[in-house]
Amino acid sequence: MEPEVGRLEAWGVSKRFGPVEVLDGVDLVVDPGEVLAVLGPSGCGKTTLLRVLAGLEAPDAGSVTLDGDEVKGPAPTRGLVAQHGGLFPWRRLRANVEWGPRAARRPDAAAVAEELLEATGLADFADAWPHQLSGGMRQRAAIAQVLANRPPVLLLDEPFSALDAQTRLRMHGWLRQLLMDRPVATVLVTHDVDEALLLGDRVALLSVRPSKVVEVLDVGLGAGRDHSVRQDPRYMALHRDVLGRVMGT
Repeated sequence: MEPEVGRLEAWGVSKRFGPVEVLDGVDLVVDPGEVLAVLGPSGCGKTTLLRVLAGLEAPDAGSVTLDGDEVKGPAPTRGLVAQHGGLFPWRRLRANVEWGPRAARRPDAAAVAEELLEATGLADFADAWPHQLSGGMRQRAAIAQVLANRPPVLLLDEPFSALDAQTRLRMHGWLRQLLMDRPVATVLVTHDVDEALLLGDRVALLSVRPSKVVEVLDVGLGAGRDHSVRQDPRYMALHRDVLGRVMGT
């Protein structure tokens, strides 16, 4: 099962809620197969940015396009995974993953679910209810549920922030490997510098609200990196640099 491929672009995106200006002219480009990690101060508008990219919020100015077509509302082509996932508690795991393809009347729904349950290490839990899964398993299942729609864009809103430290470390390696096998344009919002550098190919730094993109940095540490890279002097220097920039935004 291969996803569609697309280039996600945001140009001059601004958004306010009443008197509160949240985003102010945000520019971002994410290519197929790339992970763009987005870092910024708490409350700067990272989640609002993801919702605009997903089409759940309309920008007040600027535009979001996918392969040149303007994003005008939510669609399965842009899969959003929130902090606590989006599994249906009344459906077993297999039915959760199959839900999107079956709603689209795709004949390969069962095969797609089987492939993704294998890829996410959840095949043995296909008949479990969501409440029977651990937090890490639920987040893997939520990502599988979104990927079942074959989206060219994957939007992740701090998907591991509610997990304990050890589980979060395991999830980093798992997600990196999963995305290496799929040409999906991924935007990962996180408050964790380590997470951004371990998973991102580039890191976009946002300012305080109203948010602008202060800088976009290339990580440049190799596609197959794992947590051992944290001992690399290049990683240590980059971590100090990024942390200093985030603290100074």
